[in-house]
Amino acid sequence: MFALCHLLGFRFAPRNPNLADRRLHTFGPAATWPALEPFIAGRIDEALITTYWDDLLRLATSVRLGTVPASSMLRRLGSYPRQNGLALALREVGRIERTLFTLDWLDDPALRRQATAELNKGESRNALARAVCFHRLGRLRDRTLESQQHRACGLNLVVAAIILWNTVYMERAIQRLRTGGEDIPDDLLPYLAPLGWQHINLTGDYIWTEAPHLDNDGFRLLKGPVEAIAA
Repeated sequence: MFALCHLLGFRFAPRNPNLADRRLHTFGPAATWPALEPFIAGRIDEALITTYWDDLLRLATSVRLGTVPASSMLRRLGSYPRQNGLALALREVGRIERTLFTLDWLDDPALRRQATAELNKGESRNALARAVCFHRLGRLRDRTLESQQHRACGLNLVVAAIILWNTVYMERAIQRLRTGGEDIPDDLLPYLAPLGWQHINLTGDYIWTEAPHLDNDGFRLLKGPVEAIAA
């Protein structure tokens, strides 16, 4: 993952909960870095990377162009009884990137906070998907791949609709507060996430007995602070 993300122009930034188990890899003898020597597991095989560099670039290009899914390629590379040279070279590049990331993780508190915040967003999105997919306890029991994909696409569509709804009305609520004189700094907005669903009826019946009360722009009326607490 570290290697492929690097070749595609991304940086893989996972959470590192067990730093004591992380091992570093270097281009020289471990004794060159006495303070880090207990954590160094070995040297990078530069010759192997050089030999398969063109193949690594072709692999990254195939994934970038969509010729082959990244998951399928990584699964195939890992399924050989004896790892081939391309898989070993990809592992060596991954060791370089993982070592650099681990060192940055130890040195940069801002990186640790950012990675944790982004992972929390992903976990919140998954929690929303689990709440929406309540039928059959959230499990896809379809036998064919096509049916599974259709059901998964439907779930993603509903989740995206909820996120869009929340985003639109959060923006309107912020504009209303600002118009009323509330000071809401822009630097706080990145900490908002439109992933809540407590205000959405996911399991009951929807009954429309009368036309909804919409404003001149076609949006539902926003509740005031007192109304929101009472609701």
